[in-house]
Amino acid sequence: MKVTVIGGGGRVGACAAFALQCGGVVSEIQLIDANAAMAEGEALDLLHGAALTSDQKIYAGDYAQAADSDIFLITAGSRRKPDESRLDLVNRNVSIFMQILADIKAAGMKQSAIIFVVSNPVDILTHLAARDSGLPWRQVMGLGTMLDTSRFSSLIADELNQAPTQVKALLLGEHGDSMVPIWSSASINGLPLAGLPQWNQGLQNRRFDRTKGSGAEVISRKGGAGWAVAIAIREVIHAIALDQKRLLPVSSLQQGAYGVRDICLSVPTVVGRGGAEEHVEI
Repeated sequence: MKVTVIGGGGRVGACAAFALQCGGVVSEIQLIDANAAMAEGEALDLLHGAALTSDQKIYAGDYAQAADSDIFLITAGSRRKPDESRLDLVNRNVSIFMQILADIKAAGMKQSAIIFVVSNPVDILTHLAARDSGLPWRQVMGLGTMLDTSRFSSLIADELNQAPTQVKALLLGEHGDSMVPIWSSASINGLPLAGLPQWNQGLQNRRFDRTKGSGAEVISRKGGAGWAVAIAIREVIHAIALDQKRLLPVSSLQQGAYGVRDICLSVPTVVGRGGAEEHVEI
């Protein structure tokens, strides 16, 4: 499977390419960036480690070379400032995003291709892609609350001093300030976290509030997220590449589940080779 990372010279795009290289599932990784030299440098750096990772084709290229891609991963766009919400990026990123969509279409993408949006505001940009890409809605998705869910689960595990991979807690809705914690989903190795003696309302509020502010916290400390978002991206791409039918909180065009239609946000979604294959209403 070939993945083209648009914005591959930036922090998120380069980290995502590294995560995919280490994952060893996709066979080809192409980087595209408005700064061609940066994309070439990142591709060369990844190539230098190829002998110790996976036998993949890794290179920088252009949209014409990307036409046969199975997944277009869009990470390009302006970064959020510490005092901005994700919605504040609309005016700066929509024009960039629409040009990227036009370039993908002009290159002649495959009808089986999947567009996977990470750029913010991810729900709005995913909606634009679903509207203007010409692909069926299932083949257009955004990262949605995947990263938020990982942050949420990891921060709860850290508070409780438990193994992070055994703690599961789900966030749905907008990738932004109105995200919704699904407390009934919070568990450790299948057992409800609410049954632990140290679990209480104060702990719940602390972890959720810190999760909501985690993006701004990382921006203030290091300039922007990279590694965690890359792992979240890898999880979704592997679910597609391996047709895993995983239930993930990705963003896609809603078709009526939970009474929501014609906007993009995150609900439990079956992700496989066809993209966002099914919305699951609990």
